[in-house]
This record gives sequence, structure tokens and C-alpha cells, in this order.
Amino acid sequence: MDLKLLRVIAPLATCQAALLTNNIIVIGLNGLVGYAVLGSDKSLATLPIATYIAGTAAATFPASLWMRRFGRRHGFLVGTIIGLFGALVCASALFMNSFAVLCFGTSMIGAYNAFGQYYRFAAAEISDPERAGRAISLVLTGGIAGAIAGPEIAKLTKDIFTVQFAGTYLFLACLALVALLVQARLHLRPFQDESEQVESRPISQIARQPGFIMAVLSSAFGYAGMNMLMTSAPIAMVSHHHTYADAAFVIQWHALGMFAPSFATGALIKRAGTATIIRLGALLMLACAVAAALLGTGVSAFWVSMVLLGVGWNFLYVGGSTLLTKNYRVSERAKAQALHDQTVFLSTAVSTLLSGWLLQQAGWQILLGVTAALAVIVLLASIWLAESNSKVPQFAQASE
Repeated sequence: MDLKLLRVIAPLATCQAALLTNNIIVIGLNGLVGYAVLGSDKSLATLPIATYIAGTAAATFPASLWMRRFGRRHGFLVGTIIGLFGALVCASALFMNSFAVLCFGTSMIGAYNAFGQYYRFAAAEISDPERAGRAISLVLTGGIAGAIAGPEIAKLTKDIFTVQFAGTYLFLACLALVALLVQARLHLRPFQDESEQVESRPISQIARQPGFIMAVLSSAFGYAGMNMLMTSAPIAMVSHHHTYADAAFVIQWHALGMFAPSFATGALIKRAGTATIIRLGALLMLACAVAAALLGTGVSAFWVSMVLLGVGWNFLYVGGSTLLTKNYRVSERAKAQALHDQTVFLSTAVSTLLSGWLLQQAGWQILLGVTAALAVIVLLASIWLAESNSKVPQFAQASE
């Protein structure tokens, strides 16, 4: 990858680092904050996480269409401003002790996440097609900073004010300001070019492609299964008498598992193919559920299972995103990317909302069973689609 390309990918990775530091703190924190703000009935403890993800799902299509009209850079700036105000609303909600305002603020942060999801596609679009997987994975390495810094920042800022965790949300607002400064100097070629004049197929036709279906299944079920356990793990650990520091430690290593493999995932995809990486990701997610079920509820058990889950998510998400880029024309990318990401975050919102209820009503073991089922579905679907479309390499159809 040449230096000119790296000069663009580096700031995108920096913005991704800010976004994912935000996301890791929000996902790890919102369940606990919701748990604290609610009264005796804790069934809706993960609702602030669900509204965050629902905000992402709701803003995905508008974000893509906005960037098609005004460009990637302008869209990134708008999304980050929304995220900044969302963090301020969440901090205000804690001072007001308002669960409803907290959920509104997290939905705004979710909209910021929707715009930020296109960092990886912006990198793919400035790369050669055969290097798209590498570009996507390099941008996602920005998540390593979030994995390391996120839980530590949450611990350091949670008691700055008398209202616990208000300082953490204010830090997220400051982090958004840093991202704005980077984006202000970001130079990307216009979103539209001459190839946009190629005829665009209906979205229903694009969505019927085996490659598109597999990309969505891989990303959506990988994200839903990962988020179901990630959002519930801190609550499950606290309910099993572990400390917040223990929960932060596990989430930190889980996040490292999510993003550290990105240094190699692109190369692995180029060497072994997207099909193999997707299947490996599904097997790792299944191994996470099995390990957690067998090892019990000690800190080490949570640590092992959540690291496996993080690596599995990386392979499923990077594999699915790379496969997606092979299943649309340039003129179709806005709606194809938006449909993919909206499906991913709608399914994740549902799984997150269910996770709190299932944890309260049925327990941690049931959550593990649901995650295992999602992994098996992805694995079986990848095998079935490969066999039924053997003439289409790596599940992809020609997009010319």
C-alpha cells in the first residue's frame, strides 16, 4: 500500500479510533447506567444501549444519502457534531436522573455511529478492488486505541463529579471535538465520479445476490451475537459479585480481540478468501459460547469467552464488509452499503434489547445458547450458499 494511500487511511483510522473509543465506553457503560437509574425492575437496563443501536439503524440510510449528495468528509463532520451533542445530553440526563433523556442522548450517539460506519467504505473506495479488504481492516485497527483507552477512561472519569459517570459522557464530547479537528483536514476525492453514470439496479435485485445475502448474514449475526454478550457481560459479572474493575478488564480484552486481528485480517482474506474467514469467525463465536458454558462464571471464564467472541466478530464483520464491496456497482454503493448497515444495526438493536430481558428472566446461559445458534446459522448458510452457487467464487456475483 503506497504512502499516498496511507496518508488518507491514517486519519480515517484516527477518526475510527475516536468513534470506537466512544462506542466501547457507551456499550460497556450504558447498561450499568441504565441499571442504576432504573428502580426495582431492571428488565430495561439495556434499553439505553438498544436506543443507541436503534439510532444507528435509523440514521444509516440518511447518512449514506447525505454523503452521496454532499461527500464523505461533510457527512463525517455532521455525524460527529451530532455525537458531541448526544454525549452532552447523556451527561445532562444523569444530573437530571432521567432514564428517558438518557435514552434520547444515546440515540444521538447512535446517529454519530451511523455516519462513522462509512470510514471503512471510504478507505475501500480509494483502494484497488483487490486491496479493499486490507484497507477496511487497517481502518478498523483504530479500534485498538478504543479497546485500550476506553475502559481505562471510563474508570478514571466515572467519579469526577458527584453524579457517577457524568464525567465520562463529558469526556466523550471532548473526544468528538478531537475527531472534528481531524476531519476538518481530511481530503477525500468526491463521492461521485464518472462511473456513477453506470446504470443502477433496483435494490431488490442487488439484495437477491447470494454474495450480498452472505455479507449481510455474516455482519448482522456477527454483530448481533457479539453485542448481545458484550452488553450483558458487565451486568452478569456484577450480579456474580465481580467488581466494575473486573468487568472493565474483560471488556478491554474483548475489544482488543475485536480490533487487534485487523492487522492481519485483510491479508488472511486475500490469502484464504472471504468464505474461509467468515466460517472461521462463526466457529470462533460458537467456541465463545461453548467455553463460557463450560468454564463457569469466574473472571477468567468471562475473559476467555469474550476474547474468542471479539476475534470471531472481527472475522465476520471484516469478511462481510469485504464481501459486500464485491456485490454492487459504483453507482449502487450508497444504497447497498446503507441496506447492509441498516440491517446489521436493526438486528443488533433487537438483540441488545432482548439481552437485558433474557439476562433478567432466563440467565446468562440462555444468552450463550442464542449466540451459539446465530453462529451455527451463519456457518450453515455459508456452506449452503457455497454449494448452491459453486460457479460464483467466494459467494460473489459479477458487479460489472
